[in-house]
Amino acid sequence: MSKVKYYYDPDTLSYRKIEPKKSRKYRNLFFFVLGSALFGLLGLILLLNTNWLNTPKELSLDREVRNYELQFEILSKKMEQMEQVLANIEDRDNNIYRLYFEANPIPEEQRRAGFGGVNRYKSLEGFNNSEIIIDASKRLDIIQKQMVIQSKSLDEIAKLAEEKEKLLASIPAIQPVRNEDLKRMASGFGWRSDPFTKARKMHWGMDFTAPRGTPIYASGDGTVTRADNRSSGFGKHIRIDHGYGYLSLYAHLSKYNVTKGQKVKRGDLIGFVGNTGRSEAPHLHYEVHKDGERINPINFYYGSLSPEEFENMLKFANQENQSLD
Repeated sequence: MSKVKYYYDPDTLSYRKIEPKKSRKYRNLFFFVLGSALFGLLGLILLLNTNWLNTPKELSLDREVRNYELQFEILSKKMEQMEQVLANIEDRDNNIYRLYFEANPIPEEQRRAGFGGVNRYKSLEGFNNSEIIIDASKRLDIIQKQMVIQSKSLDEIAKLAEEKEKLLASIPAIQPVRNEDLKRMASGFGWRSDPFTKARKMHWGMDFTAPRGTPIYASGDGTVTRADNRSSGFGKHIRIDHGYGYLSLYAHLSKYNVTKGQKVKRGDLIGFVGNTGRSEAPHLHYEVHKDGERINPINFYYGSLSPEEFENMLKFANQENQSLD
């Protein structure tokens, strides 16, 4: 109950009761209601931001949201690891594999390209965590695209490796007569004295002196294009097309062990040493052609000679002596 207030009236020499004005009552009432409303609003805000008024379902949904946020955080870390591993693979792909097989590196902008045009993530907008979800979706899409590009690149590298393997098997890389079957390497590639005219002329191959009937082996994989004696001076001879612009020729044979059109592998027996055609003594005249040009066969013996044997052959091949054909 509010206190009753009095004032002293000097005219009547007595105390009179103070009667409050109605406007003051209304003002006090207004401030009381306003204060109560503000206090209630503040209390409501506090309650809404706590779990005191949440129902069990709301609490369950809140835990589920927090769990999803945790899962997105874990997913983000896994994506970072995937991006690092993928970046390492891409670096090796560009700077080792593609470089080795002489393929152009894949540009960085092609690997990292995003997705232009239509907004692919519009359906993910408007939610509390839309930014996190959209960012994760974009990163996953880019990783997926990078993996597709890398997969295609590795398929290309596999084909290049297979082609490289075929090339290495096809190059005429071994000596056509075994060292143990040789008497000597009679003449090398270059200017030599003709055995019949004694004139100085270009000798386009290498002459290996060996007994008649000594086995001759294909120096690389290929297809026999000729096995006949219809080429002037060569007598019985064999030509093998190795592909990639390479061709090898074996002349002055005594006998064939292959026929035209036959496919051979490096090291296959193709014929035997003889003395047919324009030849002074039993030997093998051996040539290597690249893109129609005759080149020095001594540069292709890395597949069958030791460094010492190659050094010895190089010394004899560089001697300007008399050829045998």
